[in-house]
Amino acid sequence: MDTIFALATAQDRAGVAVVRVSGPAAHSVGMQMCGTLPKVGSFAVRPVSSDGDLIDRGLVLTFAAPHSFTGEDVIELHLHGSIAIIDRVLDTLSAFDGVRLAEPGEFTRRALENGKMDLAQVEGLADLIDAETEFQRAQAMQTVEGALSKVVEDWRARLINAASLLEVTIDFADEDVPVDVAPEVSALLESVMSQASDEISRSYVSERVRTGFEVAIVGLPNAGKSTLLNALAGRDAAITSEFAGTTRDVIEVRMDLDGLPVTFLDTAGLRESDDQVETIGIERAIARAKTADLRVFLSENVSDLPLDPLPQDIVVAPKADLRTDGTGVSGVTGAGLNALVQEVKAVFADRATHSGLTSRARHRTSLQSAVTAMKDASRLVNQGPEVYDLAAEELRTAIRSLEFLVGRIDVENLLDEIFSSFCLGK
Repeated sequence: MDTIFALATAQDRAGVAVVRVSGPAAHSVGMQMCGTLPKVGSFAVRPVSSDGDLIDRGLVLTFAAPHSFTGEDVIELHLHGSIAIIDRVLDTLSAFDGVRLAEPGEFTRRALENGKMDLAQVEGLADLIDAETEFQRAQAMQTVEGALSKVVEDWRARLINAASLLEVTIDFADEDVPVDVAPEVSALLESVMSQASDEISRSYVSERVRTGFEVAIVGLPNAGKSTLLNALAGRDAAITSEFAGTTRDVIEVRMDLDGLPVTFLDTAGLRESDDQVETIGIERAIARAKTADLRVFLSENVSDLPLDPLPQDIVVAPKADLRTDGTGVSGVTGAGLNALVQEVKAVFADRATHSGLTSRARHRTSLQSAVTAMKDASRLVNQGPEVYDLAAEELRTAIRSLEFLVGRIDVENLLDEIFSSFCLGK
């Protein structure tokens, strides 16, 4: 296997730049560039040279397989973050035989292939790198630490136990069955099905925490939707005008509400229109509002709108700056803005408390497949020993679905897509 290297920190000038080298020649390359390496598992300041020319003095860390991120021999060069230093070090590394620049995500892929991580943890690491809010960080971190993997492994162990009980019974097919295993198998199946089904229902909220919640601002033309969006964003994200129909497309502003990732959507004013372009905008507004996680209705009378609020939707009177009763919200003066934001946060914070460990459609699909197979197995177990062989096969299907979730089997077709989102140094 080639030895790979890459800049593990951000491109461009920085205080410190980290270059990572992993593979069978990592230590040899390190000694040729640094003279000597610190003892395995330690670090020391060393000169970093190329053909006798001193490039920099930096901190060198040495790791030996399998006790490294990739499970291979690894060195890390912590250098001054000069563009010239980085370029020279990378050029020097590329000149060694059998040493090449890493592909995106290749360090993590080697960690997966060498058993340092499973597929769920890899996806968690990708989410951790992309995390923009505290909720996203916390959710990704528990996946990286193996929370999902441990639960799935527990379910898998229980299903293997259930399958083994059935297999023992099948072995006694021509004799008297020593013990009726149906109650124990059914109990194991019921416990795993219940927990997996609960995780499936929680996965939808987890996925929204990972990708972000959406709030659609809807109302009549000139209700102050774009002004409200600009006030929430703290900038002129949307064009505002006294003329009705200014907003023709959905405008998005992503925000961090106390750790919750929330995207506010400014939509076209809902009305009958003879303008073909505006009509398209209105149709898009209604469609996007229906799929949003929450809708804020800027309206004194929602019956005037071609969209009905759902139970958790927020209805608030517009243009509080022009009202005398002290109610409503205004993007011009900020009146009622904080109360509105707090109400939005309360809705999503409550939902986030019900999030689970699975946060991707792929996870959900694998769990749904496993639950379907377990239901079929349970039905067959209840029919008696004559069909236990079929029940055992359904259990094996459920086990394979769980193994697919964490990447134990047949996930090669997923890897290129997953690792393409990583940077070169990861």
